[in-house]
Amino acid sequence: MGEMGIVMKKVALLATALAMVSGSALAADMAVKAVKAPPPPAFEPWDIAFGSAIMNDYIFRGITQSNHKPSVTAYFEPRYNVTKDVQLYVGTSFESISFPNRAAAEVDVYGGARVTLGAFAFDVGAWGYLYPGGTCFNGAAATLTGVPLSTECQLNTLINGNVIKKDLSFFEVYGKVNYTINDNFSVGGNVYYTPSFLNSGAEGTYASIVGKAIAPSAWFGTSGIGMYVSGEFGRQWLGTSDSFYGVPAFPAGINYADYNTWNIGIGFTYKVFTLDLRYSDTNLSKGDCNAFTSDFSARGNLNGTNLGTFVTPINPTGVGSNWCGAAGIVKLSADLTAMTNLK
Repeated sequence: MGEMGIVMKKVALLATALAMVSGSALAADMAVKAVKAPPPPAFEPWDIAFGSAIMNDYIFRGITQSNHKPSVTAYFEPRYNVTKDVQLYVGTSFESISFPNRAAAEVDVYGGARVTLGAFAFDVGAWGYLYPGGTCFNGAAATLTGVPLSTECQLNTLINGNVIKKDLSFFEVYGKVNYTINDNFSVGGNVYYTPSFLNSGAEGTYASIVGKAIAPSAWFGTSGIGMYVSGEFGRQWLGTSDSFYGVPAFPAGINYADYNTWNIGIGFTYKVFTLDLRYSDTNLSKGDCNAFTSDFSARGNLNGTNLGTFVTPINPTGVGSNWCGAAGIVKLSADLTAMTNLK
């Protein structure tokens, strides 16, 4: 072959080897690029939750706020996620009510922080309950209880002798904790405190335990329907009112009765909708319920009939209220968030 032919053959072999190595490197580089993960989505801190509901009865801690009549509600809640586990929020809500002072509605303003630590979810904040458009009723106080008439409202009288302030607005601070056992079960506890419940002058502390069981998704297949069972047991501690609600035996104010309340229900979910069917009750007597609520529909000892039927130390008029008794609640609600439902 000759020396020149041998040299040319070696050069060709070297070029082939280099090409193979280069091709392998290029293929390896392409493979790495093919499996490279996409960048994580940008963290979006702002969100808004909002919704509305209609119910046959607005029950708050076992006591009707709508005279056992239908009520509607709506809320709007901007949220700021500091991290994925820390959320700040403010909000407002509206509920239609039927109060003794004929307030136009309940308007709530609230704010707080939610923190998640593993299976624990904490929520702390403050809640204001506003009742605009109220009228003071105290016209029958002198004849039925001996309490001096209020200059502000001495011309307004409830037929059953109950009295009620014009402004019932108040605020509470609260703390909540919820523990998620697994995808189907959770338990929790709540505590609320106010220095003047319903602007009565009486301190109020409410504490409760709650539980919820969510049905396995396999129960409903691909229908998108969900189901849960939930319940709550709570106790409301109440202090002594100011003199506006005083009675002859307690002219400086009455010590409202503490009471227990409980509810249990079943709910069905579909997309943003929830249908909740619930039973609620308390252990308040009709007389003590009347003293606490000033129920305009309370009846009893108005004409000397059934004297003393619902008399208690703080309810000497003897009229009784059914606002604190057993009630069935049917509620249909829709709840949405901007980042989930409006994107």
